[in-house]
Amino acid sequence: MEKADVVIVGAGHGGAQCAIALRQAGFEGTVAVIGREPEYPYERPPLSKEYFAREKTFDRLYIRPPTFWADKDITFHLNREVTSVDPAAHSLTLRDGETFGYGKLVWATGGDPRRLSCPGAELAGVYAVRTRQDCDLLMAEVDAGTRDIVVIGGGYIGLEAAAVLSKMGCKVSLLEALPRVLARVAGEELSAFYEKEHRDHGVDLRTGVAVEELVGDGYKVTGVKLSDGEVIPAQAVIVGIGVVPAVAPLIAAGAAGGNGVDVDELCRTSLPDVYAIGDCAAFACAFAGGQVMRVESVQNANDMATCVARDICGEAKPYHAFPWFWSNQFDLRLQTAGINVGYDATVVRGDPAERSFSVVYLREGKVLALDCVNATKDYVQGRKLVEAGASPALSDLADASKLLKELL
Repeated sequence: MEKADVVIVGAGHGGAQCAIALRQAGFEGTVAVIGREPEYPYERPPLSKEYFAREKTFDRLYIRPPTFWADKDITFHLNREVTSVDPAAHSLTLRDGETFGYGKLVWATGGDPRRLSCPGAELAGVYAVRTRQDCDLLMAEVDAGTRDIVVIGGGYIGLEAAAVLSKMGCKVSLLEALPRVLARVAGEELSAFYEKEHRDHGVDLRTGVAVEELVGDGYKVTGVKLSDGEVIPAQAVIVGIGVVPAVAPLIAAGAAGGNGVDVDELCRTSLPDVYAIGDCAAFACAFAGGQVMRVESVQNANDMATCVARDICGEAKPYHAFPWFWSNQFDLRLQTAGINVGYDATVVRGDPAERSFSVVYLREGKVLALDCVNATKDYVQGRKLVEAGASPALSDLADASKLLKELL
């Protein structure tokens, strides 16, 4: 049986950063990373943006060059999947039947794309945008002449994919079941802005529509049938309706959790010597009023990874990293500071028609978060308002001529 002092399951952002942070903190024990994909760790956000648009080649997405890992004495086991965990024996079982022992285990598996449950969901030509393979297959279709593409899901992944595809000359239809896009993460002002932008760029964006089934020729998808009977032609379909945290082996082993696996302030699960980080870890978020939640972001994965590495090295420091996010669509740069959970008011700074503005989210007068579109200065200064729990006058927030740093 192979074994390592620290075994990291998951070779994404969190897993890679944890291995790096262990070495940076002076950890001299053995470190092994088990990854389900055949690739060394690479950046995920560019998949639906620069990589798909051919603005970046894959070698530019590597978090570190492949040679880096050997230089740091970090062993990778790629194209392998963990199927079960034995916390008493401190061992893992892989899909090929082999076992792997650990001293400390870091679970950094992220999530799997949520699948459609309607008929036809298994047809060829239906894609997620989660891995390099997903994007390569879809890019090959576009290269071969696919032009009619339906995107299901009006979250950031769906909107980013629609933006890139429309710029490439594809006929894109975007379908969202809720009354507006970004309904789960943003206010009505931001939703309305992005809906208009996509429509102005030629995207057939529809909200409040339900998909009944995907129709095909017996092998490949040819269209998307809506609940009203309309069939939208589709040579390919992208499904971007969220992720399911990949924690089944941990839960089966007895770890506490529901929507993900629960962790404490040091990212420890309820199992001995087992941590969880990134998209799959549910924690009490100080920037969301202590609500237990998963935060799907590169920032969260990286900062949780560093927290775990420090704890393993005897330098425990509770996780309290500031949450931030971003999205690129067309020539628009969205930067988000904080988490708007529970907001009861919004203030718009600037004019959305000018394509540079911010939406400030408040609860009981206190600034919770900001969405800043082509407004980097607001983002940089606004996060200080969130960190300080500031309660500036609404009229001052709305006055774009006033710098946010002056409202502290």
